[in-house]
Amino acid sequence: MTAVTQLTPLPQPVTTLSRDDARRTALRAQGLLGAPDRRAGVRGVLRHLGAVQLDTISVLARSHELVPYARLGAVGRLAVEAAYWSASPVSAPAARPHSFEYWSHAACILPIEEWPHFAFRRRARRARGHRWHVMADSERSCAAVLDRLKADGPLTTSELGGGRNGGEWWDWSETKIAVEWLLDTGEVVCTERRAWKRVYDLAERAVPDDLLHDDLDDAECIRRLVAQAGAAMGVATRADLADYHRLKGEQVDAVVADSGLVPVEVEGWGKPAWADPAALAAPPRGRHRTTLLSPFDSLIWDRPRTERIFGFTHRLEAYVPRPRRIHGYFAMPLLAGGQLVGRVDPAREGSTLVARQVSMQGPKAVTPMAQALREAATWVGCDSVRVERCDDPKLAAALRTELTHTGE
Repeated sequence: MTAVTQLTPLPQPVTTLSRDDARRTALRAQGLLGAPDRRAGVRGVLRHLGAVQLDTISVLARSHELVPYARLGAVGRLAVEAAYWSASPVSAPAARPHSFEYWSHAACILPIEEWPHFAFRRRARRARGHRWHVMADSERSCAAVLDRLKADGPLTTSELGGGRNGGEWWDWSETKIAVEWLLDTGEVVCTERRAWKRVYDLAERAVPDDLLHDDLDDAECIRRLVAQAGAAMGVATRADLADYHRLKGEQVDAVVADSGLVPVEVEGWGKPAWADPAALAAPPRGRHRTTLLSPFDSLIWDRPRTERIFGFTHRLEAYVPRPRRIHGYFAMPLLAGGQLVGRVDPAREGSTLVARQVSMQGPKAVTPMAQALREAATWVGCDSVRVERCDDPKLAAALRTELTHTGE
């Protein structure tokens, strides 16, 4: 006799969204439709998105700088870094960091208020016992790192004694393995990067007292992260909700009914979806942002979701051998009119922004591309733009003409 698994029936959708409704809802939730909250600034963007991905690649700027730029415009790059990493003013009763770095969608900057929500991941790391590397003497090595930080911290890996044994980048020193393990498990925290190096401190010293706890059980941690992800995306499938903070699908299933998100149907998605009630309360209206997006921007970091919402296939080709690249090393999609209408692989040569490879979806994308290139050039301190290659000669000529006019 064959056993039958009883599946929990899905709740009935409270409403049906058109494809365009879902797209606009997602754009507004991500801060790319409507008036930007300039008073809240970069910190407001971080709190709203819940996670800003870090990456080593720097072309126009690093990805965590490009994310607020895409939403707020030409915020000074030093101001972006200060907004992420600076603690509360010295005159405040106690220094309070605004963010910390941890494993979310990937290595991400996270609002400090989310520290308790990642207790489930810290517990899982502790239970596993190691990450990639195994220490020769974990108790001694971790104690040595903690003693140094207690006496002299905050410190970088170099200041702790060096990150490598002298071989390849993955040949970590015992000290590096120890401090990263302590970061994974929550005894150490990174609340700053200095010259792209993590600065480590004791969690008990850096995290505010009211947040420094692992009191939330796994289910509550995950429920809060699913709710946050749903609010940051506006409308999302189960896979979308799981991908935002790299949860498992079954973890989402266990909490989504209690997350505050409501079931909806989206035209053409073919999968159950959930929406933030606040996103449904008012139609998404306002000005669409015209901008270049980092490939690691949370609007598009999930490739299947990007294709489903925008009909736009995108792949980061930085790790693809040069002869096999189609759109370039760090192709940045162009967002205009609420659609992804092109992409450009940028570089800088002195004071010139070079568009090494450009593609556009028709003549209507030419003016937005010129506008986005000009704005990006000004932001990074360039005074001219040069187009090297474009997959359509007619559009290339039109773009060069448009750049000449907008530069007058």
